[in-house]
Amino acid sequence: MNEAAEVPRINRTVLQQLIAGLTDGLILVELDGRIIWANEAALKSHRVEDLAGLGETVADYRRRFTLRYRNNHTLDEGQYPLERLLGGEALDGVTIEVSPTSDPDACWVHVVRTLILEDAGAKPDVLVLIIRDETPRYEAEKRFEKSFNANPAPGLICRLDDQRFIRVNQGFMEMTGLSQDDVLGKMVEEIGLFSNCETGDDAMIKLAEGRVIRQREALIPLPDGGDRLVIVAGEPIPVGEVPCMLFTFADLDGRRKAQNALRQSEERFSKSFRLSPAPAAIARLDDFVFMEVNEAFLSLSGRKIESVIGKTAADLKLWEDTKARKEIEQHLRDNVPVRDVAMRMMLANGDTAECLVSAERVEINDHACVLWSVQDVTERRRSELELIEAIESVMADTSWFSRTVVDRLATLRQASTGKSPSAELRDLSERESEILGLICDGLSDAEMGDALCLSRHTIRNHVASLYNKIGVNRRAAAVIWARERGFSGNGASSGKKTSKAKKR
Repeated sequence: MNEAAEVPRINRTVLQQLIAGLTDGLILVELDGRIIWANEAALKSHRVEDLAGLGETVADYRRRFTLRYRNNHTLDEGQYPLERLLGGEALDGVTIEVSPTSDPDACWVHVVRTLILEDAGAKPDVLVLIIRDETPRYEAEKRFEKSFNANPAPGLICRLDDQRFIRVNQGFMEMTGLSQDDVLGKMVEEIGLFSNCETGDDAMIKLAEGRVIRQREALIPLPDGGDRLVIVAGEPIPVGEVPCMLFTFADLDGRRKAQNALRQSEERFSKSFRLSPAPAAIARLDDFVFMEVNEAFLSLSGRKIESVIGKTAADLKLWEDTKARKEIEQHLRDNVPVRDVAMRMMLANGDTAECLVSAERVEINDHACVLWSVQDVTERRRSELELIEAIESVMADTSWFSRTVVDRLATLRQASTGKSPSAELRDLSERESEILGLICDGLSDAEMGDALCLSRHTIRNHVASLYNKIGVNRRAAAVIWARERGFSGNGASSGKKTSKAKKR
């Protein structure tokens, strides 16, 4: 055999056919630095349409593309993977960022390794750069990183192998008052994530196994010695091919504080309701059944609590005026508060009590209710009536008193009745003046009807209108009102009619 015979070399055409359909990108380089071929995946990973887009040589490739490591360190001449391949250096799993020199903002992430194909004489024949385009994965991780950091919901990420935290977002730091230095590099147990959790042991087992951790309540220790109530859940995720656990949190501390404040408020309301000296009751809005009454209510009504709870005011026949009670209940259904409505309560012993009733809708334990407040004014009304009768008796004959005394007595009577005259003599119509004059002359409704040729019903309407205008509710009061203003009767203007009526 001729020793000078040429050693068989690799058939490039066959090689190209074999590797053309591979999903990884492959670039074939001759020993002199010429780029002789690239498959479709390699062209796509560089966003070029043909081999010319990569450059004719390795040096041309370096001029067309800028390469950086993931730490943003730019690769200089001689550090490019293709250049290191030409130098015979083997690379495996090197991650680089690739940008066109003409467009530095564009960036793709490649993971590269090298392969040197030898001929039959074990000498390098073809150099191969193998490229795996990881751009979609890194872009997804970048989007996740941005979303994780910007998300107001608190979040943590720890590695599964050592259970140390590698990510913490602003939401978690604001919720707990911890800084990045307080969290990053610390273990889950050091932070006390599940130390105050009823199912903390189960959560730690699932964390060690890399399984999903379902939602559960936990108390996270705070730097000031307090704690914060949260709902925490864990989801296994990869971060840069490293198995990790993503923890997400829902802050329940505000709800806990609100619940505590509500409970304290309800306790204060309950105590003030029970101990209040004013009679009070709580009823359901839908059917007005009494749910609770205080001791003052039972004392006033003379009833026992077991005879009141579960009953309505209608069942108990609590109020004398059924129509007024129904009107109040309708006001409450329409969400119209009731204030100081005069009502007469029917007591258990058969007596009655004069009351001022107030009521308003309230919400108790998410149920619409009515809060009733009752004021017993029986003694006050009795005293007022006695005072009015005394004053009217004295003022029936004012000839013994000076004008000053009469005015003071009139003022007392008005203050006792709670009414002030809403009109003066000049405000009365001619018919109202006639009616007032006949009242002062002592005529009855029938006699006034004869005098004015009107029916008794019409006379009563005129009298009622007069009373309403001058603020009185009885004849004696109307007479006093007239005398206070120097009006004593119809006199000569209606003497004929009056005389005729008296004769009859």
